[in-house]
Amino acid sequence: MTVDAHHHFWDTTSGRFEYPWMTGAAAVLAGAYGPSELRPLVARAGIDRTVLVQTISSVEETELFLTTAATTDFVGGVVGWVDLTDPAVGETLDRLKARPDGHWLKAIRHQVHDEADPAWLLRADVRRGIRAAGEAGLAYDLLVRPRDLPATVELVDDLANTRFVVDHIAKPPIAAGELEPWAALMRRLADHEGVSVKVTGMVTEAHWATWSVDDLRPYVERLLEWFGPARLMFGSDWPVCTLAADFEQVHQAARDLVAGLSDDEQAMVFGTTATSVYRLG
Repeated sequence: MTVDAHHHFWDTTSGRFEYPWMTGAAAVLAGAYGPSELRPLVARAGIDRTVLVQTISSVEETELFLTTAATTDFVGGVVGWVDLTDPAVGETLDRLKARPDGHWLKAIRHQVHDEADPAWLLRADVRRGIRAAGEAGLAYDLLVRPRDLPATVELVDDLANTRFVVDHIAKPPIAAGELEPWAALMRRLADHEGVSVKVTGMVTEAHWATWSVDDLRPYVERLLEWFGPARLMFGSDWPVCTLAADFEQVHQAARDLVAGLSDDEQAMVFGTTATSVYRLG
């Protein structure tokens, strides 16, 4: 099964939700992006299943995405949002999982990189919430930048029994061509077998208009060395990726970056890892 492990849906025209991050250069992403827009893209790429990922801090959006997963043939799971700091977070997770479509909930995520405190993940209430997600059988997606990685390493040390997925390879400064301190910290994360990494979001960390596969290669080569293909997974980050590239370009770039792997290893990056980590049916 071939999987796109990271994409989004939204509809700014409905007025149902606000997207506070969709400002500045990202304002061009306003509009409607849903199953009908993504279906032909994944079909042409030969992708069987996808993972739909939260975009805002809203349980209501999570509930909408569960409904979407239940009614969309290619969506295999949802990475949702809950308030990790809420003392009743366990009850919220139980309620979501008890819905008729609750089995589509595979993981939880929060926009950690938007928090002012780079040690936000180390707050006692946050760690309690992430622990509750793990105890509910869910993975936790880490949306972080290099400044958040020291806290991320400490969190993973503390919650070794939780499955973690690092989104967008932790957003290193690809446009600047810098590897440190990202490299040293990601290498430490690789020591934890329960941590996987999404090979996603790279083109929007590179120069949008002039990026090339060679700009991305030093980062992916290191991830392959440290994590191996069995702990890496492809994701398009559509439609955010369209700031710098269309779906086909992102998919082809990922294929080019792992072209030196065996067929079995490529199958891990493009499906097996995501299927295992997110427990996709």
